[in-house]
Amino acid sequence: MKTAIVITIAVLAQAVGNTLLSKGMKDIASQPAFADGFSLMMLLSAMQDPIIWAGIVLLILFFACFLSALSWADLSFVLPATASGYILNVFLAHRYLAEPVSASRWMGSVVIVLGIALVACSTKSSDVKRADGKEATERSETC
Repeated sequence: MKTAIVITIAVLAQAVGNTLLSKGMKDIASQPAFADGFSLMMLLSAMQDPIIWAGIVLLILFFACFLSALSWADLSFVLPATASGYILNVFLAHRYLAEPVSASRWMGSVVIVLGIALVACSTKSSDVKRADGKEATERSETC
């Protein structure tokens, strides 16, 4: 249960954080002073933008949750589970950043979610001590 909660927080923090960073950087890049592209002044302006800082804080929260989940769960589970944020990122970009999202991009996101479902229902192995003191690998279905 704690893994599901931490991964859910991580996915939400990552998706909202990326959306805020994108919004903040697009707002800054749209200013006439930065029409020529990236510059040191643009970076300094970005460092003063509260939307960008909110995105950074949420991505730090994502990373903290990701590290926590890795401390007790398998990487082969945690990494695909956090990838569920891809479809959330697409949704947030479409809804809040008004980005056009093609049908093929939506389908690609759906394929990722289906892959996540396969990983979530996959066999999990863990090392356990047998009664005679030797280690054995125990396999269990998670779905």
